[in-house]
Amino acid sequence: MSEERISLGKRGEDIAVDYLTHKGYQIVVRNYRRKTGEIDIIVNDGDCIVFVEVKTRKTSRFGHPAEAVTKRKQNQISLTALNYLTRQNLMDAPARFDVIAVTITRTAPEITHIIGAFETT
Repeated sequence: MSEERISLGKRGEDIAVDYLTHKGYQIVVRNYRRKTGEIDIIVNDGDCIVFVEVKTRKTSRFGHPAEAVTKRKQNQISLTALNYLTRQNLMDAPARFDVIAVTITRTAPEITHIIGAFETT
């Protein structure tokens, strides 16, 4: 992955963290990595654990950023979330999967927050 794409992704994640914090979510972990994959942000929404995937684009020329969260990516996130819940002994806690799509524009980033974007498979 190019440095430009890594930088864009990090910027999008920073924007998403600011957005979530302002919405009252508690940030727990950023960039949770395991062999099964990575979860960009893990937050608490009250008593619910939320696994957040962030997709960032400069334009929507190739579709909305959220469309990049494919079934394969959803499976990868689900497996990694299961790993997190198991390691933290939180298997009985309510959990969900959100997607935050960030489009970087000249004026201000456009943010779309899809709550409960997908279910585990």
